[in-house]
Amino acid sequence: MAVLTGFTLTGCTAAADDAKDQIVVAIVSNPQMQDAMKMQDDFTRAHPDVDVKFVSLPENEARAKITASVATGGGEFDVVMISNYETPIWAENGWIEDLQPYIERTDGYDDQDFIGSIRASLSKDGDMYSVPFYGESSFLVYNKELFEKAGVRMPEHPTWPQVAEMAEKLDDPDHGVSGICLRGLAGWGEVMAPLSTVMNTYGGGWFDGRWNPTLTAPETRAAVTEYVDLVRDHGQPGAATSGYGDCITRYSQGNSAMWYDATAMVSAIEDPASSPVAGKSGYAPAPVMNTDAAGWLYSWSLAIPTTSEHKDAAWDFVSWMTDKEYIRNVGERFGWERVPPGSRYSTYQIPEYRRISKAYAQPTLHAMDGASQKTSMTHPVPYEGLQFVSIPEFQDLGTRVGQQVSSAIAGTKSVDEALEQSQDYAQQVARTYQREGQ
Repeated sequence: MAVLTGFTLTGCTAAADDAKDQIVVAIVSNPQMQDAMKMQDDFTRAHPDVDVKFVSLPENEARAKITASVATGGGEFDVVMISNYETPIWAENGWIEDLQPYIERTDGYDDQDFIGSIRASLSKDGDMYSVPFYGESSFLVYNKELFEKAGVRMPEHPTWPQVAEMAEKLDDPDHGVSGICLRGLAGWGEVMAPLSTVMNTYGGGWFDGRWNPTLTAPETRAAVTEYVDLVRDHGQPGAATSGYGDCITRYSQGNSAMWYDATAMVSAIEDPASSPVAGKSGYAPAPVMNTDAAGWLYSWSLAIPTTSEHKDAAWDFVSWMTDKEYIRNVGERFGWERVPPGSRYSTYQIPEYRRISKAYAQPTLHAMDGASQKTSMTHPVPYEGLQFVSIPEFQDLGTRVGQQVSSAIAGTKSVDEALEQSQDYAQQVARTYQREGQ
């Protein structure tokens, strides 16, 4: 269900409200975005002539609703939260505004401060078409207290077989602790995000260099089998319906010994106000098999649909939510653990943030700088993306394949059955690109 929340000035008359620019902002419901909604009074004081309404949705629902609206020119939204998957595709289609002119006339905004890999992934021909609220790669977090209690030591550069061995030793269902938490919820941005990086490092993946689907290749099969067996044997209860938010809760409450996922997790699990494990975690690189690295590169960013009738007001909001000052304000108001990570280099130079992020700042930046196809794949592919395939059809394809994998995690079908069906889905998509390559 959508949560539609309006923020207006107390005591305004109806006529005064009608005189405002009213913008609707569609965002993904997660802790950082919830903080943004709570910060709305700051924006209102600086822009009393702009009335903001949020539509906050779970990740899968947000993707579907935002895509449907923007692709059809629905015009419901003035600001949309998208990623580095959608941005270049939608920019090419003319669905979102070129933000570079807005950036260049906004004093002090400093787009060169954005982390280089993230800035490049949100740009077309050098111009930014969305700007990052936060950026991320992926790493493996682990509970140091549970590791010490079990006599387990985290390798400096863990492999997936080593992770499986550690999960077995750390698994303690009698005390409500799983060896690991991994996403199992169907969706290209849910289970397929971490799983795609496992497929990559095993030498498998979605397609080869000629657009032949490789979802039934031995390397892909080995990766998916490792992932499914691991989460079924030593993962959290109800793993087939666990997404990012569920793993945040389980790990931060001490109910999982390890968790492989987005580096942005630190804003939640290192928050002492809500996380009993704050300050008790170690961070290791994304587990590998046949590559030097295995992380992903992702950004939740803000864009303005070309259908918006309030583009200047929309940019006022976008620039407020992605500016350096916003990051400082979050730190001062909610605690420095809560600032949106991975978007700006300057964040990592703030003294207060440097102090509290000592354990994870460098692992985060290292993971983001090292997230490339060259380091994380065994063979070249004809598309951009590490945890996604940068083609319009991937939202549907990734969702369908995610449903198959989730079914395997639930035990309603075998990995082989899931991958055979997934291969058929991928072959239908591949034909278009194989013909274009002829």
